[in-house]
Amino acid sequence: MGKPHKTKQLDPAAVCRSSDPMAVRELLTKIGDKWTIFIVLSLDILGGRARFSELERAVPGISQRMLSSTLRTLERDGMVIREVFPEVPPRVEYEMTPLGKGLLRPTQGLVDWAKENWEQVRKAQSQYDER
Repeated sequence: MGKPHKTKQLDPAAVCRSSDPMAVRELLTKIGDKWTIFIVLSLDILGGRARFSELERAVPGISQRMLSSTLRTLERDGMVIREVFPEVPPRVEYEMTPLGKGLLRPTQGLVDWAKENWEQVRKAQSQYDER
């Protein structure tokens, strides 16, 4: 057998010092809100481009106001572009930008982790609450 493999420990403070910690915190706060991940993944599932009403149907439980607000934030941050078509009634579509598409891989990883570990988390919560 070869040498035992050492797991390198990460120092969270060092990770944050390696880049602008405020930028890291701000972006993680934005993508970690209640709706952003679901909207980003829904846009991807819908082919990277969708109308407001399609997104509203794809994200159960979201209000029109919250969908609009979250899309506005994603647009401001360069993750989606909003295109208004000169039609009656007006048609508006949202499309993922390359920057937004770059968010898909880590986002899907978080979703996969959540699905795989949800039962363990629930069990830990129950054990904690019973103390």
